[in-house]
Amino acid sequence: MEIPKPTRQHAWLKQLVGDWTFTHECQPGGDAPPMRASGTESVRLVGDLWVVCEGKGDMPGGSGTFEYVTTLGYDPARERFVGTWVGSMMASMFVYEGRLESDGVTLPLNTEGPGMDDPTALVSYQDVMAVHADGRRTLTSRLRGADGGWTQFMHAVYTRTGG
Repeated sequence: MEIPKPTRQHAWLKQLVGDWTFTHECQPGGDAPPMRASGTESVRLVGDLWVVCEGKGDMPGGSGTFEYVTTLGYDPARERFVGTWVGSMMASMFVYEGRLESDGVTLPLNTEGPGMDDPTALVSYQDVMAVHADGRRTLTSRLRGADGGWTQFMHAVYTRTGG
């Protein structure tokens, strides 16, 4: 079996490799105040085709710690970025699929998972990754509403510390 050659999309993923700190703010809904958290993330290559992002931090409100693992790659046959996200704070795996926008900066990743208000309901989410010219990364998480529009509930800023 021949190993696929990396594409320009795989080169885009290599921008993520290194060590990062992050801060994020999550809006739990209703009149509740935003929750803030911070942590670290280490991103490594798996060959030339995949990245694995391993993060950890403090839960908002000081209620403990969390860990997560994100995998991302590009599937040339499907012409889509693909991946997964799992975290210690929930029992669901999120499976990603998305296309890099024409700006070459923004990668919306679509997924489905349990609803925030009703965990038995399957709802659409979108995690929007962006790698900015100043070296920062952002991640914005959105939930699709009944009207078809997106509502942002989390925003994170990543700053490179090494790699």
